[in-house]
Amino acid sequence: MRAVAAERPGALELSVDVDGEARPALAYTALVGPVHEGDRVLLNVTATTLDLGTGGLDFVVAVESREALDLDLDGSGHIMKLRYSPLQTAVLAVEDPAGAHHATMAAAESLDGTPVVWTPRHSMVAPVVAGARAAGADRVVYVMTDGAALGAPLSRICAALRSAGLLDAVISSGQAFGGDLEAVNTFSGLLAAKAVAGADVIVVGDGPGNTGTGTTWGATDIESSLALVAAHILGGRPVATLRISFADARERHRGVSHHSLTALAAVVGPGALVAVPVLADPTQRTVVAEALRAAGIGDRHLVVEAQGEPALELLARQGIAVDSMGRGVERDPAFFLAAGAAGAVAAGLAGEGAA
Repeated sequence: MRAVAAERPGALELSVDVDGEARPALAYTALVGPVHEGDRVLLNVTATTLDLGTGGLDFVVAVESREALDLDLDGSGHIMKLRYSPLQTAVLAVEDPAGAHHATMAAAESLDGTPVVWTPRHSMVAPVVAGARAAGADRVVYVMTDGAALGAPLSRICAALRSAGLLDAVISSGQAFGGDLEAVNTFSGLLAAKAVAGADVIVVGDGPGNTGTGTTWGATDIESSLALVAAHILGGRPVATLRISFADARERHRGVSHHSLTALAAVVGPGALVAVPVLADPTQRTVVAEALRAAGIGDRHLVVEAQGEPALELLARQGIAVDSMGRGVERDPAFFLAAGAAGAVAAGLAGEGAA
Protein backbone atom coordinates (compact mmCIF):
# COMPACT_ATOMS: atom_id res chain seq x y z
CA MET A 1 0.00 0.00 0.00
CA ARG A 2 1.45 3.36 -1.06
CA ALA A 3 -0.54 5.88 0.96
CA VAL A 4 -3.86 6.78 2.58
CA ALA A 5 -5.51 9.13 0.09
CA ALA A 6 -8.56 10.04 2.16
CA GLU A 7 -10.23 9.02 5.41
CA ARG A 8 -13.85 9.04 6.48
CA PRO A 9 -15.66 7.29 9.32
CA GLY A 10 -15.34 3.56 8.83
CA ALA A 11 -13.29 3.61 5.64
CA LEU A 12 -9.90 4.47 4.22
CA GLU A 13 -9.34 5.38 0.58
CA LEU A 14 -5.93 4.07 -0.37
CA SER A 15 -3.43 4.31 -3.17
CA VAL A 16 -2.28 0.74 -3.79
CA ASP A 17 0.62 -0.44 -5.94
CA VAL A 18 -0.50 -3.20 -8.34
CA ASP A 19 2.27 -4.33 -10.70
CA GLY A 20 3.86 -0.92 -10.49
CA GLU A 21 0.61 0.93 -11.15
CA ALA A 22 -1.08 3.09 -8.51
CA ARG A 23 -4.73 2.12 -8.12
CA PRO A 24 -7.41 3.44 -5.76
CA ALA A 25 -8.80 1.00 -3.22
CA LEU A 26 -11.12 1.12 -0.22
CA ALA A 27 -10.61 -0.55 3.15
CA TYR A 28 -13.50 -0.99 5.57
CA THR A 29 -11.61 -0.77 8.85
CA ALA A 30 -14.30 -2.68 10.78
CA LEU A 31 -13.64 -5.66 8.55
CA VAL A 32 -9.89 -5.56 7.89
CA GLY A 33 -8.52 -3.39 10.68
CA PRO A 34 -6.13 -0.46 10.24
CA VAL A 35 -4.01 -0.19 7.11
CA HIS A 36 -0.64 1.58 7.04
CA GLU A 37 1.78 2.68 4.38
CA GLY A 38 3.90 -0.25 3.28
CA ASP A 39 1.33 -2.90 4.24
CA ARG A 40 0.79 -5.68 1.72
CA VAL A 41 -2.94 -6.05 1.06
CA LEU A 42 -5.13 -8.61 -0.66
CA LEU A 43 -7.52 -6.93 -3.11
CA ASN A 44 -10.84 -7.88 -4.65
CA VAL A 45 -10.63 -6.40 -8.17
CA THR A 46 -13.78 -7.98 -9.64
CA ALA A 47 -15.83 -4.81 -10.06
CA THR A 48 -13.05 -2.74 -11.62
CA THR A 49 -12.12 -5.62 -13.93
CA LEU A 50 -15.74 -5.70 -15.14
CA ASP A 51 -15.80 -1.88 -15.31
CA LEU A 52 -18.75 -1.67 -12.92
CA GLY A 53 -19.81 1.48 -11.10
CA THR A 54 -17.95 1.24 -7.82
CA GLY A 55 -16.31 4.62 -8.22
CA GLY A 56 -13.29 2.90 -9.76
CA LEU A 57 -12.29 1.30 -6.47
CA ASP A 58 -10.81 -2.07 -5.62
CA PHE A 59 -11.62 -3.43 -2.14
CA VAL A 60 -9.23 -4.60 0.54
CA VAL A 61 -10.01 -8.14 1.66
CA ALA A 62 -7.19 -8.50 4.17
CA VAL A 63 -3.88 -7.05 5.25
CA GLU A 64 -1.44 -9.84 4.46
CA SER A 65 1.37 -8.45 6.60
CA ARG A 66 -0.77 -8.92 9.73
CA GLU A 67 -0.82 -12.45 11.13
CA ALA A 68 -4.33 -12.08 12.54
CA LEU A 69 -6.89 -9.35 12.96
CA ASP A 70 -7.04 -8.49 16.65
CA LEU A 71 -10.76 -8.13 17.20
CA ASP A 72 -12.13 -6.72 20.43
CA LEU A 73 -15.60 -8.27 20.51
CA ASP A 74 -16.50 -7.11 24.02
CA GLY A 75 -19.71 -5.14 23.73
CA SER A 76 -19.92 -5.66 19.98
CA GLY A 77 -23.24 -7.45 20.16
CA HIS A 78 -24.33 -10.76 18.72
CA ILE A 79 -26.00 -9.76 15.46
CA MET A 80 -23.96 -10.85 12.46
CA LYS A 81 -23.88 -8.95 9.20
CA LEU A 82 -22.40 -10.27 5.96
CA ARG A 83 -23.55 -13.51 7.59
CA TYR A 84 -21.73 -16.74 6.85
CA SER A 85 -19.28 -15.06 4.52
CA PRO A 86 -15.52 -14.86 5.19
CA LEU A 87 -15.98 -11.20 6.18
CA GLN A 88 -18.93 -11.64 8.55
CA THR A 89 -18.85 -9.09 11.32
CA ALA A 90 -20.57 -8.79 14.71
CA VAL A 91 -22.49 -5.58 15.34
CA LEU A 92 -24.36 -4.16 18.29
CA ALA A 93 -27.73 -3.75 16.61
CA VAL A 94 -30.06 -1.08 17.88
CA GLU A 95 -32.53 -3.84 18.83
CA ASP A 96 -29.94 -5.98 20.66
CA PRO A 97 -30.96 -6.83 24.28
CA ALA A 98 -27.38 -6.04 25.32
CA GLY A 99 -27.52 -2.54 23.89
CA ALA A 100 -28.55 0.82 25.31
CA HIS A 101 -31.54 1.19 22.99
CA HIS A 102 -33.25 -2.17 23.51
CA ALA A 103 -36.01 -0.84 25.77
CA THR A 104 -36.71 2.05 23.41
CA MET A 105 -36.91 -0.28 20.42
CA ALA A 106 -39.04 -2.81 22.30
CA ALA A 107 -41.57 -0.06 22.96
CA ALA A 108 -41.41 1.49 19.47
CA GLU A 109 -44.44 0.49 17.44
CA SER A 110 -45.28 3.49 15.28
CA LEU A 111 -43.67 6.26 13.25
CA ASP A 112 -46.52 8.53 14.36
CA GLY A 113 -46.93 10.16 10.97
CA THR A 114 -43.23 10.84 10.34
CA PRO A 115 -42.64 11.35 6.60
CA VAL A 116 -40.47 8.68 4.95
CA VAL A 117 -38.91 9.53 1.59
CA TRP A 118 -37.87 6.67 -0.69
CA THR A 119 -34.95 7.34 -3.04
CA PRO A 120 -34.71 5.01 -6.07
CA ARG A 121 -31.04 5.95 -6.52
CA HIS A 122 -28.40 6.75 -3.92
CA SER A 123 -27.40 9.88 -5.86
CA MET A 124 -30.77 11.35 -4.86
CA VAL A 125 -30.06 11.21 -1.13
CA ALA A 126 -28.20 14.54 -1.04
CA PRO A 127 -30.88 16.64 -2.78
CA VAL A 128 -33.64 14.95 -0.77
CA VAL A 129 -31.83 15.75 2.48
CA ALA A 130 -31.07 19.29 1.33
CA GLY A 131 -34.65 19.79 0.13
CA ALA A 132 -35.96 18.78 3.53
CA ARG A 133 -33.48 21.04 5.32
CA ALA A 134 -34.17 24.00 3.05
CA ALA A 135 -37.90 23.58 3.75
CA GLY A 136 -37.39 23.63 7.52
CA ALA A 137 -36.80 20.04 8.67
CA ASP A 138 -34.90 19.91 11.98
CA ARG A 139 -33.46 16.38 11.96
CA VAL A 140 -33.00 14.21 8.89
CA VAL A 141 -31.90 10.57 9.15
CA TYR A 142 -30.99 8.19 6.34
CA VAL A 143 -31.81 4.46 6.53
CA MET A 144 -29.59 2.56 4.09
CA THR A 145 -31.12 -0.67 2.83
CA ASP A 146 -29.08 -3.59 1.56
CA GLY A 147 -30.02 -3.95 -2.11
CA ALA A 148 -26.82 -2.34 -3.38
CA ALA A 149 -23.61 -1.46 -1.50
CA LEU A 150 -23.46 -3.10 1.91
CA GLY A 151 -20.83 -0.84 3.44
CA ALA A 152 -22.31 2.49 4.49
CA PRO A 153 -18.83 4.08 4.67
CA LEU A 154 -18.58 3.68 0.88
CA SER A 155 -20.90 6.66 0.49
CA ARG A 156 -18.87 9.82 0.01
CA ILE A 157 -22.07 11.85 -0.22
CA CYS A 158 -23.31 10.74 3.21
CA ALA A 159 -19.94 11.70 4.70
CA ALA A 160 -20.19 15.12 3.06
CA LEU A 161 -23.76 15.63 4.28
CA ARG A 162 -22.75 14.66 7.81
CA SER A 163 -19.77 17.02 7.72
CA ALA A 164 -21.99 19.88 6.53
CA GLY A 165 -24.50 19.27 9.32
CA LEU A 166 -27.33 18.46 6.89
CA LEU A 167 -27.68 14.76 7.77
CA ASP A 168 -27.97 13.79 11.42
CA ALA A 169 -27.45 10.02 11.31
CA VAL A 170 -27.07 7.01 9.03
CA ILE A 171 -28.69 3.70 9.95
CA SER A 172 -27.53 0.60 8.10
CA SER A 173 -30.26 -2.04 7.89
CA GLY A 174 -30.38 -5.69 6.93
CA GLN A 175 -26.98 -6.89 5.70
CA ALA A 176 -25.77 -3.30 5.25
CA PHE A 177 -23.27 -2.27 7.92
CA GLY A 178 -21.21 0.65 9.13
CA GLY A 179 -23.86 3.25 9.95
CA ASP A 180 -24.13 5.23 13.17
CA LEU A 181 -26.73 2.66 14.18
CA GLU A 182 -27.20 -0.91 12.96
CA ALA A 183 -30.67 -2.38 12.40
CA VAL A 184 -31.79 -5.92 11.67
CA ASN A 185 -34.19 -4.92 8.90
CA THR A 186 -35.88 -1.97 7.24
CA PHE A 187 -38.81 -1.93 9.68
CA SER A 188 -36.63 -1.58 12.74
CA GLY A 189 -34.31 0.78 10.88
CA LEU A 190 -37.23 3.14 10.27
CA LEU A 191 -38.38 2.87 13.89
CA ALA A 192 -34.84 3.54 15.10
CA ALA A 193 -34.64 6.63 12.92
CA LYS A 194 -37.65 8.02 14.75
CA ALA A 195 -37.35 6.62 18.28
CA VAL A 196 -33.57 6.67 18.72
CA ALA A 197 -32.19 9.18 16.22
CA GLY A 198 -35.10 11.62 16.63
CA ALA A 199 -35.82 12.17 12.93
CA ASP A 200 -38.62 14.38 11.78
CA VAL A 201 -37.85 13.36 8.18
CA ILE A 202 -36.55 9.90 7.27
CA VAL A 203 -34.86 9.14 3.95
CA VAL A 204 -34.63 5.48 2.94
CA GLY A 205 -33.08 3.63 0.02
CA ASP A 206 -30.20 1.53 -1.21
CA GLY A 207 -26.61 2.64 -0.96
CA PRO A 208 -24.35 3.24 -3.97
CA GLY A 209 -24.29 0.73 -6.78
CA ASN A 210 -27.92 0.08 -7.75
CA THR A 211 -28.40 -2.74 -10.25
CA GLY A 212 -30.66 -2.80 -13.31
CA THR A 213 -31.05 -5.35 -16.08
CA GLY A 214 -33.30 -3.69 -18.63
CA THR A 215 -36.23 -5.83 -17.47
CA THR A 216 -39.35 -4.71 -15.66
CA TRP A 217 -38.66 -6.44 -12.37
CA GLY A 218 -34.91 -7.06 -12.37
CA ALA A 219 -33.78 -3.87 -10.63
CA THR A 220 -32.78 -3.27 -7.04
CA ASP A 221 -34.86 -0.12 -6.70
CA ILE A 222 -38.05 -2.10 -7.34
CA GLU A 223 -37.36 -4.04 -4.14
CA SER A 224 -36.19 -0.98 -2.20
CA SER A 225 -39.53 0.71 -2.91
CA LEU A 226 -41.00 -1.79 -0.43
CA ALA A 227 -39.58 0.55 2.21
CA LEU A 228 -42.62 2.74 1.55
CA VAL A 229 -44.85 -0.24 2.30
CA ALA A 230 -43.00 -0.65 5.58
CA ALA A 231 -43.44 3.06 6.29
CA HIS A 232 -47.19 2.77 5.75
CA ILE A 233 -47.47 -0.34 7.96
CA LEU A 234 -45.60 1.51 10.73
CA GLY A 235 -47.83 4.59 10.54
CA GLY A 236 -45.46 6.85 8.62
CA ARG A 237 -46.24 9.12 5.67
CA PRO A 238 -44.74 7.56 2.51
CA VAL A 239 -43.23 10.02 0.02
CA ALA A 240 -41.92 8.77 -3.32
CA THR A 241 -39.04 10.40 -5.19
CA LEU A 242 -39.54 10.12 -8.93
CA ARG A 243 -36.60 9.16 -11.09
CA ILE A 244 -36.84 11.72 -13.87
CA SER A 245 -34.28 12.42 -16.57
CA PHE A 246 -34.16 14.20 -19.89
CA ALA A 247 -30.47 13.45 -20.39
CA ASP A 248 -30.38 9.66 -20.05
CA ALA A 249 -29.71 8.06 -23.43
CA ARG A 250 -31.83 5.02 -22.54
CA GLU A 251 -35.43 5.46 -23.63
CA ARG A 252 -36.79 3.49 -20.67
CA HIS A 253 -35.32 6.05 -18.28
CA ARG A 254 -36.19 9.22 -20.20
CA GLY A 255 -38.98 11.30 -18.73
CA VAL A 256 -40.17 9.24 -15.77
CA SER A 257 -38.13 6.04 -15.44
CA HIS A 258 -40.03 2.79 -15.93
CA HIS A 259 -38.65 1.72 -12.54
CA SER A 260 -40.55 4.53 -10.79
CA LEU A 261 -43.72 3.78 -12.70
CA THR A 262 -43.55 0.05 -11.92
CA ALA A 263 -42.84 0.63 -8.25
CA LEU A 264 -45.66 3.12 -7.79
CA ALA A 265 -48.23 1.31 -9.95
CA ALA A 266 -47.61 -2.23 -8.75
CA VAL A 267 -45.51 -2.36 -5.57
CA VAL A 268 -46.21 0.59 -3.28
CA GLY A 269 -49.67 0.47 -1.76
CA PRO A 270 -52.17 3.26 -2.48
CA GLY A 271 -51.94 6.57 -0.68
CA ALA A 272 -48.31 7.61 -1.01
CA LEU A 273 -47.39 11.18 -1.84
CA VAL A 274 -45.58 11.40 -5.17
CA ALA A 275 -43.38 14.48 -5.42
CA VAL A 276 -43.19 16.13 -8.85
CA PRO A 277 -40.67 18.93 -9.33
CA VAL A 278 -41.58 22.29 -10.82
CA LEU A 279 -39.91 22.20 -14.25
CA ALA A 280 -39.35 25.37 -16.26
CA ASP A 281 -39.69 23.59 -19.61
CA PRO A 282 -43.41 23.12 -20.40
CA THR A 283 -42.66 20.20 -22.70
CA GLN A 284 -40.88 18.36 -19.91
CA ARG A 285 -43.75 19.05 -17.53
CA THR A 286 -46.16 17.57 -20.06
CA VAL A 287 -44.01 14.46 -20.55
CA VAL A 288 -43.93 13.83 -16.79
CA ALA A 289 -47.66 14.44 -16.36
CA GLU A 290 -48.55 12.15 -19.27
CA ALA A 291 -46.33 9.34 -17.97
CA LEU A 292 -47.96 9.50 -14.53
CA ARG A 293 -51.44 9.64 -16.07
CA ALA A 294 -50.82 6.69 -18.39
CA ALA A 295 -49.57 4.57 -15.48
CA GLY A 296 -52.55 5.51 -13.31
CA ILE A 297 -50.32 7.02 -10.63
CA GLY A 298 -52.72 9.88 -9.87
CA ASP A 299 -55.56 7.42 -9.30
CA ARG A 300 -53.49 5.38 -6.84
CA HIS A 301 -51.49 8.09 -5.06
CA LEU A 302 -51.53 11.81 -4.29
CA VAL A 303 -49.34 13.67 -6.79
CA VAL A 304 -47.87 16.86 -5.30
CA GLU A 305 -45.85 19.48 -7.18
CA ALA A 306 -43.04 21.16 -5.24
CA GLN A 307 -39.95 23.29 -5.79
CA GLY A 308 -36.66 21.42 -5.94
CA GLU A 309 -34.42 24.40 -6.61
CA PRO A 310 -33.88 25.38 -2.93
CA ALA A 311 -32.25 21.99 -2.34
CA LEU A 312 -29.73 22.54 -5.13
CA GLU A 313 -29.00 26.05 -3.91
CA LEU A 314 -28.31 24.75 -0.40
CA LEU A 315 -25.98 22.04 -1.69
CA ALA A 316 -24.12 24.62 -3.77
CA ARG A 317 -23.70 26.90 -0.75
CA GLN A 318 -22.26 23.95 1.19
CA GLY A 319 -19.90 23.08 -1.64
CA ILE A 320 -21.45 19.63 -2.10
CA ALA A 321 -21.37 18.52 -5.73
CA VAL A 322 -23.83 15.85 -6.83
CA ASP A 323 -23.86 13.64 -9.89
CA SER A 324 -25.55 10.51 -11.17
CA MET A 325 -23.88 8.28 -13.74
CA GLY A 326 -21.44 11.07 -14.49
CA ARG A 327 -24.14 13.72 -15.01
CA GLY A 328 -24.30 16.70 -12.69
CA VAL A 329 -27.00 19.28 -12.12
CA GLU A 330 -26.11 21.23 -15.25
CA ARG A 331 -26.52 18.22 -17.55
CA ASP A 332 -29.57 16.63 -15.90
CA PRO A 333 -31.33 19.17 -13.68
CA ALA A 334 -34.70 17.40 -13.63
CA PHE A 335 -33.16 14.34 -11.93
CA PHE A 336 -31.93 16.38 -8.97
CA LEU A 337 -34.91 18.75 -8.87
CA ALA A 338 -37.18 15.71 -8.44
CA ALA A 339 -35.20 14.64 -5.38
CA GLY A 340 -35.17 18.14 -3.92
CA ALA A 341 -38.94 18.36 -4.40
CA ALA A 342 -39.44 15.10 -2.46
CA GLY A 343 -37.44 16.48 0.45
CA ALA A 344 -39.50 19.65 0.42
CA VAL A 345 -42.77 17.69 0.44
CA ALA A 346 -41.56 15.62 3.39
CA ALA A 347 -40.53 18.71 5.37
CA GLY A 348 -43.99 20.16 4.75
CA LEU A 349 -45.57 17.04 6.21
CA ALA A 350 -43.22 17.18 9.20
CA GLY A 351 -44.25 20.80 9.75
CA GLU A 352 -47.91 19.83 9.72
CA GLY A 353 -47.20 17.20 12.35
CA ALA A 354 -45.37 19.70 14.54
CA ALA A 355 -48.24 22.12 14.24
